[in-house]
Amino acid sequence: MIPIQPHTTDAAEVAVQRDIQHYMRPGTLQLGSLPPLSLYVHLPWCLKKCPYCDFNSHEHRKGGAAALPEDRYIDALMADLESALPLIWGRTVHSVFMGGGTPSLFSPESIDKLIAGLRARLRMEPDCEITMEANPGTFEKDRFKAFRAAGVNRLSVGVQSFDDRFLQSVGRVHDAAQAQAAVREAADNFETFNIDLMYALPGQSLADLQRDVDTALSFAPPHLSIYHLTIEPNTYFAKYPPVVPEDDTAYDMLDLITASTGTAGMQRYEVSAYAKPGHQCFHNSNYWQFGDYLGIGAGAHSKLSFAHRIARQVRFRDPNCYMDMALAGTPLAQDSEVKRADLPFEYMLNALRLREGFALQTFMERTGLPMSSIAKGLDAAHAKGLITRDLGRVVPTERGFDFLNDLQELFLAA
Repeated sequence: MIPIQPHTTDAAEVAVQRDIQHYMRPGTLQLGSLPPLSLYVHLPWCLKKCPYCDFNSHEHRKGGAAALPEDRYIDALMADLESALPLIWGRTVHSVFMGGGTPSLFSPESIDKLIAGLRARLRMEPDCEITMEANPGTFEKDRFKAFRAAGVNRLSVGVQSFDDRFLQSVGRVHDAAQAQAAVREAADNFETFNIDLMYALPGQSLADLQRDVDTALSFAPPHLSIYHLTIEPNTYFAKYPPVVPEDDTAYDMLDLITASTGTAGMQRYEVSAYAKPGHQCFHNSNYWQFGDYLGIGAGAHSKLSFAHRIARQVRFRDPNCYMDMALAGTPLAQDSEVKRADLPFEYMLNALRLREGFALQTFMERTGLPMSSIAKGLDAAHAKGLITRDLGRVVPTERGFDFLNDLQELFLAA
């Protein structure tokens, strides 16, 4: 559930379009090889904006005056992708993630058209992981089966809770019965599927959370993502903060989650992700391992590596503006180079989320920097008991996981 980064709308956004020579010119980094490449596709519409959500999502109610512009949006996505192809020539795409918004608002026919368009333009792994986010509020019988037939092979169901009280408290449009029906159909049609839950919800107790976790585990999900409710800037909850459990209770909740998932044979391989063997999400793991991703769609972010630099891009945020600009061949609103001094923190912001940590050799390969660039931070983290390390690998300790923000901040540029 980390497909794009929130981006504040900037009235001064202007189209940016550069040719491949701009990215291939000499620079300060020396990357000997390029990391795996993933594709993120942003479908920005949802039925209702949740009060905690800071993603680029826009309300579209079924039966409204204007139909969802599925065909035009997919045409814009294909134009966007074609404009980016010179930047990824010859590279294989290992995973595709369709996030939102609520991608399951799109019809199975449109998703089929989208995936066919991607396959026609990209070199994709034969067993490429293709994930789509789906919400129970858009659930209809056999709809998930149709998405499977269209080429989606991993479904992520945004349940958040199986309790009507807490679904209402966080503004979800579905109820508990719809949540269970949606997960049941996902389990019937997908070998790999994910359930998204949230904890530390307004008024939630440990017993309430245990019931939610037990219900989720009763469906034997191969993958479970459980996120702490956070109050993000520029959201409804930021303006009208709800009363949420105290920090000590939230820590107890996390212990409960870890114990329950462990008993069910799931491994906590990332701060918020639990999986059975062989069902870790490649797409999200690629983010956390500082892999590359091309993001297409309104407001989508990209991180792309070249021999001498790492670039970040942002597409236009407003869906209508994005469609106009993408169809005109200029979908980029921002295009910048990651500063050398910022790379250690950017790498650690991702890699330290992983239970297995990271190999020191991988840090050097993915950033083009020497080990000396993180030596001071590693020494400080080790002295505080936040990591263990040997000659080849750095691994966060339990304390490092519990105080992840403190660990990551040790690598901020001075």
